[in-house]
Amino acid sequence: MVIDFHTHIFSPKIIAARQDYACRDSCLGMLYANPKAKMITAEELLTAMDEAGIDRAVALNIGWESAELCTLTNNYLLESARRYPGRIIPFCTLPISDPSASLTELERCRSLGAKGIGELRTEHPEELARPPYQPLFDRIDQSGLICLFHASEPLGHTYPGKGLATPEKFYPFISHYPKLKIILAHLGGGMPFYYLMPEAEKVLANTAYDTAAAPFLYKPEIYRQVIKLAGESRVLFGSDYPLMPYTRALKHLSDGKLEPDILAKVMQQNALNWLGEGQNGIG
Repeated sequence: MVIDFHTHIFSPKIIAARQDYACRDSCLGMLYANPKAKMITAEELLTAMDEAGIDRAVALNIGWESAELCTLTNNYLLESARRYPGRIIPFCTLPISDPSASLTELERCRSLGAKGIGELRTEHPEELARPPYQPLFDRIDQSGLICLFHASEPLGHTYPGKGLATPEKFYPFISHYPKLKIILAHLGGGMPFYYLMPEAEKVLANTAYDTAAAPFLYKPEIYRQVIKLAGESRVLFGSDYPLMPYTRALKHLSDGKLEPDILAKVMQQNALNWLGEGQNGIG
């Protein structure tokens, strides 16, 4: 079994009116205003998965700003998971600038089968450690749900959607919620390199990293290095499909020349453990 922990799907309605929605929401505008930025439905994702040999995929939302658009798009993810049980794993988004509205949407999505929250986006993750957010993240923690965040590298080339959510901004938030299950996308913007600091290693005990868009950012050696620093249980295969073609994502991972048992963990077992479906738990 191969599990892709980072994909994005949209309803036909959103895709057909992408320019209208891009004008209404800055996140969609930033990521998809360019017609060349591919948007796909659940059915198109499943076709690509079948062609690439992917068994299951976490379908993520994006960082919509309004509660209305969060609800509309979360509904599509949840409905897609019901239509294709065992194939699509739904992660829902929250209007993160509004803690109260986020808590309401969290409870609604949780009751409808959401397996996690994400891909959350904020330029200032350190602000999520402030008191107004305590009830929200306490509830996510109590529910055992995963929070998956977009994370950015503090250096390197600029690209659409890179943002400013770098490791030093996530650290205060992660420190504040030591039991929260957190996944930082895109190999955490370099966060794994800080595991050589004993205090950081302790704080990051419940944090993992997906490999989404890694071929766009790093050499294939990155996988061995991150596993050496953060541990083999904290790396999860993510393609960022359809942004990254499966052929490129899988070849890049293969070029990393991981040992077969470790590769199996990255491509399957770690995802099962973090989702609470494995026998070994997380960490």
